[in-house]
Amino acid sequence: MDIRIARENMGYFTKKGALAFRFDATGKDGMVVSQGNKHTCVLKIDESEKVTRRKLILLVRRVVYEALAKKYTTVVLDFKQFRFPKIVITDEELAELMATNFLMAHFAFRDFLTKPKEGWPEIKTIVLTNAGTKEVKAGIERGKIIGEEVNRSRHIATMPGGHMTPEILAKHAEVSVKGLPVKVRVLGVPEMTRLKMGGVLGVGKGSDAKPCFIILEYFGGKKNEKPVVLVGKGVTFDTGGINLKPSDYILGMNMDMSGGAAVIHSLAAAARLKLKKNVVALIPAVENMPSGSSYRPGDILHSMSGKTIEVLNTDAEGRIILADALIYAKRYHPALVVDVATLTGAAMGALGERASALFTQDEKLELQIRHLGEATGDYVWPMPLWDEYDDEVKGTFGDVANLGKTRYGGAVTAAVFLKQFVDNSYPWVHLDIAPRMTTLPDEFLAKGSAGAPVRLLVKILEKL
Repeated sequence: MDIRIARENMGYFTKKGALAFRFDATGKDGMVVSQGNKHTCVLKIDESEKVTRRKLILLVRRVVYEALAKKYTTVVLDFKQFRFPKIVITDEELAELMATNFLMAHFAFRDFLTKPKEGWPEIKTIVLTNAGTKEVKAGIERGKIIGEEVNRSRHIATMPGGHMTPEILAKHAEVSVKGLPVKVRVLGVPEMTRLKMGGVLGVGKGSDAKPCFIILEYFGGKKNEKPVVLVGKGVTFDTGGINLKPSDYILGMNMDMSGGAAVIHSLAAAARLKLKKNVVALIPAVENMPSGSSYRPGDILHSMSGKTIEVLNTDAEGRIILADALIYAKRYHPALVVDVATLTGAAMGALGERASALFTQDEKLELQIRHLGEATGDYVWPMPLWDEYDDEVKGTFGDVANLGKTRYGGAVTAAVFLKQFVDNSYPWVHLDIAPRMTTLPDEFLAKGSAGAPVRLLVKILEKL
């Protein structure tokens, strides 16, 4: 999709397939009004004073949604139409937000669909008028990079499990940063054995697809500057292992590596944006399968730190592999570690599907990340990480148990489990993105992965 700026718009309407938009509090929603060659779609919105940033993001996406549904190939928009009294935003920020969400709304996963004879609906050009400034141009370029990386994350997260094993994910990581100043290393079973990564090895041993540990390093900042480390859960398919999931819960578990996809493409975005920051991404990648070699309920795994993990349920595997990654992160003496994981159904039970669960004991970080979530559209909401919960994950036969002592507060006890391996070594944020794994019908995004929280992570790297 080409997003361009033009001083005037009438020339575009002499071509077949150009659509303009008008936002109206009283108009007939979705109606196309034609005057000669000019076709205008009316979108009904709240009164201008009631439009919030959240509604703006949906409005931007809906422009693309309506144009695709009506099979127009060119969209012409007045940039000033997207300014609303309640929203404090610069021209550059607005242009970035628009470009990112134009691309997100245009994406669809069609790798295994037969292309129709007439081709897929496609918008080739979006023209912005009344937007001829350097700031807007810069915002568009930034927004396109972020939108492209969000969509690339969505693409690999939606890929079927048979086409996205740990080894394939590692190869994808290498391809994703090809040509960028990013160093990639992939640790296999021998290297992880030497490092005593018993968590990753234990979970991964039940599958024919061998586990691996993916490391990406982008050093765009000063040499002595501590990096931000992004840790992403990379379970490329999760059956639950010996504690096999019920049928209704297995479908979609190819997206259990959404956290890994997000951190790969957040780092790629940072490199493409040439952020003057040092960033590391760590992705423990496994397939959790039931077999004769699978780890069992009751097994004791030795983590990289030496702490032992008592396995009470093999379907609580994400926290086990993340434990080794959080320990490995200490090697970088990080300024901040953010781990991202589709970790618990309990987070969905608490928050629904509108926001990721945010865990940190740093109140300043919590507030900053909540604000960045609102700004980007990757919404997060805080959950408790109190020390009083520590006893919930104390093991009987191992140091730490991978389930809490009751069936309540599962998102919290999962976060508290991870906390035992951070051990106050660095500032830390845990994002349970299970609620945001897939898109919702009213978001004007195609079915499949939602791409959370790439937009948020990029802003964390930029702002914090």
